[in-house]
Amino acid sequence: MTTKIEPGDTRVMTDTAKRMRVLMVIGSVRTGRFGHVPASWLAERARLRDDIELAITDLADLDLPADLGDKGRAAPSDVTALGDQIEAADAIVIVTPVYNRGYPASLKNAIDWFNSEWSATPVGFVSYGGRTGGIEAVEQLRTVFVELGTMTIRNVLSFPDFWEVFDESGVPADPARVSRAAGNFYDELIWWARALRPARLARQARR
Repeated sequence: MTTKIEPGDTRVMTDTAKRMRVLMVIGSVRTGRFGHVPASWLAERARLRDDIELAITDLADLDLPADLGDKGRAAPSDVTALGDQIEAADAIVIVTPVYNRGYPASLKNAIDWFNSEWSATPVGFVSYGGRTGGIEAVEQLRTVFVELGTMTIRNVLSFPDFWEVFDESGVPADPARVSRAAGNFYDELIWWARALRPARLARQARR
């Protein structure tokens, strides 16, 4: 079930069987982008699990100015809302294409609006592209998220030649193989979410 992550909700979950709050961010805002296809499919996989409470944020739906502002001016409402979602999430999934051997400017802008909100949060990547499946974008993003104090997980869901992986209705050509990969991806992400949650909440409480 997809539900909204409530801003500022930092209640400690002592029961390890409870759902971890995962925020999926679709990073491309280009017309005709493909990102919503793997994102929608991966969201369906999350709904089959009993350990994930999923929220999806599409950067194309937000107005995040390129001017990061200053301390004397209030942040725009979309910036504040996204920051609250990031801070409330137990884990983040970034969906990114590769553009010119890198990741989209829209995604970098969204990342740079925030700092402490990312801290001690596990981050997983879903990438797509041509022959390499967008791995170049993922490797660059890892260096960015290290600076923000996150834990980027080893497993990556990468879709080389993505136009051959999904049909026109968004269904994978080889659903069994892709489903296994998604299961392993979520297993690792949730393991880190449970491991890091106490430290992340403690750090938030000190701010």
